[in-house]
Amino acid sequence: MTFIQTKSGIHKPQTLADTVRPDFPILHREVHGKPLVYLDNAATSQKPHAVIHALEHYYSHYNSNVHRGVHTLSSEATDAYEGAREKIAKFVNAASSQEIIYARNATEAINLVAYSWGLSNLQRGDEVILTVMEHHSNLIPWQLVAQKTGARLQFVQLTPEEEFDFGHYQSLVNEKTKLVSVSHVSNTLGCINPIKDIVGLAHQYGAKVLVDACQSAPHLPLDVQDLDCDWLVASGHKMCAPTGIGFLYGKLNLLRSMPPFLGGGEMIADVFLENSTYADLPHKFEAGTPAIAEAIALGAAVDYLTNIGMDKIHAYEAELTTYLFEKLIQIPQVKIYGPKPPKDRAALASFTSGDVHPHDLSTMLDQSGIAIRAGHHCTQPLHRFIKAQSTARASLYFYNTKEEIDTFIASLQESIEFFDSIFS
Repeated sequence: MTFIQTKSGIHKPQTLADTVRPDFPILHREVHGKPLVYLDNAATSQKPHAVIHALEHYYSHYNSNVHRGVHTLSSEATDAYEGAREKIAKFVNAASSQEIIYARNATEAINLVAYSWGLSNLQRGDEVILTVMEHHSNLIPWQLVAQKTGARLQFVQLTPEEEFDFGHYQSLVNEKTKLVSVSHVSNTLGCINPIKDIVGLAHQYGAKVLVDACQSAPHLPLDVQDLDCDWLVASGHKMCAPTGIGFLYGKLNLLRSMPPFLGGGEMIADVFLENSTYADLPHKFEAGTPAIAEAIALGAAVDYLTNIGMDKIHAYEAELTTYLFEKLIQIPQVKIYGPKPPKDRAALASFTSGDVHPHDLSTMLDQSGIAIRAGHHCTQPLHRFIKAQSTARASLYFYNTKEEIDTFIASLQESIEFFDSIFS
C-alpha cells in the first residue's frame, strides 16, 4: 500500500483521488479565497490534462475536416475521429463501432431515436413506458412523439424506499407496450435501476428499450451486450470529456432499419435533384461537419477512465458515498431522498433542510468555495412526486476526497445554523 505525507506530517494510505487530482487543473484553484471543493459532478465533470491536450493538439497539429479530403491533415483527423468511435464501442462493449453514433449530447441522441424510430413505429393505441424519475431529456421527446402519433405514455412509480418499483412496472407492460425508455441511474435519487430485468421483461412482449446512461457511464462498468438494451445514450461532458459531444449506441440491424434523423452532407451515398440514397452506419445519422475535436477528446476521456478502471472508480465512489451519508444523517435538519447505503447507489445525495431554500444553501456554500447544485435538476415531475419544490444536491466523482466531504459538511452545518437562527 502506498502512503502519502499530509501537511500535518501524518502518513495516510494513498487513495484514488490522491493519484488523479494532479491531472485536473481546475481542482487546484480557489473560489472566494477558499480552495475549490467541487461537488456538482452530476451536472458536469471536470477535465483532465489529457482531454484538454487532445483538444489543443487537434487544433494545433491536424485541424481539418473528416472524411472529405485525401490530404494528410484530413486523413489524420479522420483516423483520430474514427479511432475515438472504436474506443467508445469498446468502452460499452458494443459489437461494432458502427453501432456508435456521435451526437451533441444525450438529449440529441434521445431525440434521434424519438423522431427516427418513434415517428416511424408508434401509432395510436401503442404505449411507451417511462418513469416518474426521468430527466426532462428523456421525457419531453416522448411527450412530443406521443402527441404526434397518438401513443400513450405510462409511468413507473417509486417504492417506499424511493427506488424503481419493479412490481408496478410488471403491471404496466403488456402487448401494447412498444417502448420502455428509462434512466440507468437517477440524477436526483441516486438509485441504480435494474436494467437487465427491465429489458428482459420488455423483450418478452416485443418492446424496445432505451437506456439513459448519463449518470452511469461516468461511474459504472457498462456492457450493452450483457444488458441487451436496444439503445443507450450518454453525454461526454459528465465523463471527463468536453461539452457538445455525446453518443448513441444502437443495435446494428435496428439502426439500419431507422430512417435518417437529419439531412445534409456526410449522411448521403448519392444525391439527385429529387431524391437521395443514404450512407451506411454510422454516417447515416451524422449529417454535416461534426464536433471533430470534441469527439477526439471524448476518446481521450474514455482512455483516461479505462486506464483507471471503471470497477476501481465505482468501488472508490461507493466508499465516498457511504462516508457522505454517514455525515449527512448526523445533521438532524437534513432530509435525504432516494435509497441509502449500504444499498448500491450513485455517488450523490439530494436533500432538503427544513424551510431553508436549497438555493440559499448553495449560495452560502459557494462563499466557502464549495460548489453544489440546487433546484429541480431537470426532474420537475419527480420533485412533485416526492413533494419537494427543489433539492440541494452534492454529487461526487473519483477525484473527490473524504477531506472535501468533511469541509462540505462543516460548511453545511454552519449554513443551516445561520438560517435557523434567522427563522427562529
